[in-house]
Amino acid sequence: MPLTTTARASRRSFLKHSLTVAAVVPLASRMAWAAERKLNIYNFDTYIGPTTLESFSKATGITTRYDLYADNAELFARLREGNPGYDVICPTNDTVERMILADLLVPLDHSKIPNLANLEPRFMDAAYDKGRKYSATYFWGTLGIGYRSDAVKAVLGEAPLDSWQYVYGADSAKFAGKIAWASDVSALIGCGLKMLGHSLNSTDEAALKQLEETLIANKKNVRTIAGDNGQELLLAGEVDLAIDFNGDIKQVSTEEPKITYVVPKEGGQLWEDSWCIAKGAANIAEAHEFINYILTPEVHADIAKEVGYALPNAKAKALMDAAYLADPIIFPSDEVVKVSEYAKYLSEEMSQKYTDIITRVRAA
Repeated sequence: MPLTTTARASRRSFLKHSLTVAAVVPLASRMAWAAERKLNIYNFDTYIGPTTLESFSKATGITTRYDLYADNAELFARLREGNPGYDVICPTNDTVERMILADLLVPLDHSKIPNLANLEPRFMDAAYDKGRKYSATYFWGTLGIGYRSDAVKAVLGEAPLDSWQYVYGADSAKFAGKIAWASDVSALIGCGLKMLGHSLNSTDEAALKQLEETLIANKKNVRTIAGDNGQELLLAGEVDLAIDFNGDIKQVSTEEPKITYVVPKEGGQLWEDSWCIAKGAANIAEAHEFINYILTPEVHADIAKEVGYALPNAKAKALMDAAYLADPIIFPSDEVVKVSEYAKYLSEEMSQKYTDIITRVRAA
């Protein structure tokens, strides 16, 4: 079965259309927009509260525009070509480091973000951004396998879905045509390397060759490479297994309890997403206001209730109920953390090598 790339067309198309409309409104309206305080936000889908932007605008008088990207590769490519007008972005940890080295981010003025003090101490510094010069942590979590428990039980009986082999390896044949891989190249390769017993950040040529051959051999069992909608495919019953982020699966599990999540025994990917200001941003003061607003405990807690990810904000966590804090989908166990790894930015050469591997896998 040929692989296709699926993206969230509805909201993405609408939001891009809304930006196009702004160019053809009457001159007076355009002049009024220019005089307004405004902020252009670029983020993953389903990654903000339903009223967050409206509440921010009411609190600050800042008008927001919001656009979506499917994965970090799309974000990086868009900004590297030249910032088309975005102020605030939300990259993942290894992409933050990549963007710092590519001079695509503006340093944060911590004096304008007093709510940074609400973050837990372990999120106040990071190997990928020493001293949080460029990034303010938004959420953190894991990448694993979302799955339909009824479909898995029908195939495996009482045996657990506990390995990446079921989405990458020979065991993927048991779910042929009902698997979604993630489009994020780093995640796709990294978790595949974990399955083969290597580090998620391995640069070993033999390991990468082994993975490429494994992906090519088993891609016939994969229905699609999902942009940012693996959870929706699970919800619709189009797939039974999807490589996805824990919060995405948590969101749809509230609609369909048969959908659940596991980090395989080989370990998965740990990640942190952070708010950053894009190089070339026109509304830097407003960007700082937005980041500070998001880190307000009540605001951050309300978003967490919607998106289902783990809060790094100590004061916001204090506002959450016991069920959220004890949920193993949201907060991974110590055992899961121990066998999992954060993706690292390796080099532009390795980023291209990863891209080339997936290109060959698609073409094979």
